[in-house]
Amino acid sequence: MTTDQAPQVFRLLPNGDPKTGMAPSDILEAESFTTDDHTETNHTFFQTADESVLSGVWECAPCRDEIASYPVHEMMTVISGSVTMHNADGSSDTFTAGDTFFIAKGTPCVWEVTETLRKFYMIAS
Repeated sequence: MTTDQAPQVFRLLPNGDPKTGMAPSDILEAESFTTDDHTETNHTFFQTADESVLSGVWECAPCRDEIASYPVHEMMTVISGSVTMHNADGSSDTFTAGDTFFIAKGTPCVWEVTETLRKFYMIAS
């Protein structure tokens, strides 16, 4: 949904749109996946016309992606699965169902989904 209309209140649903569900997504390169499962789906519930703000639900099979500079500001809440964020200083944090976390734009990190991840997201570029 793109909107330039008056602000709206809506519910983010963990399974995407109630009628159409989730659609295929292609954020990750095929070589990022760490198993034979390359499933990646998304449903965007809201985006501004210039796509500077987006909110939705995303699911991804196990993968590992080295990110030199995270491209956006993103707040996430894990619905199911697990993701480990490896920080540039060598530390890491693992997030599972119910955890909410934030990555600032420009952050170098390694994004590692260890168990198929489904998350709500709010992105600002």
